[in-house]
Amino acid sequence: MKAEIGRALSEFWEARTPREKTLLMWDGLVLVLVLVLVLVYLVLWAPAYEGRQHLRETLPTMQRQLATMTAQANEARSLAGSAEGVTPIGGALRDALAKSLADDGMQPTQVQVIGAAVQIQLKNASFPSWTMWLDDARKQFKVQVSEAHVTALKPDGQVDLTASLQPAGTK
Repeated sequence: MKAEIGRALSEFWEARTPREKTLLMWDGLVLVLVLVLVLVYLVLWAPAYEGRQHLRETLPTMQRQLATMTAQANEARSLAGSAEGVTPIGGALRDALAKSLADDGMQPTQVQVIGAAVQIQLKNASFPSWTMWLDDARKQFKVQVSEAHVTALKPDGQVDLTASLQPAGTK
């Protein structure tokens, strides 16, 4: 099949005069140039032009959104500073500590308010997990340990504990 097509093209080309061959070559060159220009238009210029038009239409909306988000971020930063000074107490502290324990995968046996302190009881808890949680709670909720009783269990690293946490600065 290829040989037949090659032979037919060869016969066609040999049958042309030098002037016809020159015209056919120039016509082919112009056709290739037009195809390249069409391809460049379709692949490069048209998408860039359409994208530029799309950006021109959506940019004002995006700028308004950015201004709103910037204002909200500034407000959040200013509010975060004032929220840091508020330490939960009583039932709010108990609920916050219980939620924090649950978020860290520790299920307390008991969490109760005793005076200004919150008493937490854990059974068969991981001591390393407890100490990491306690450090986070100390920083986040501004609490300190006022009393703790820890009993080591047979499996290494497991403990039963009772700890009283109170807002830092209270005695």
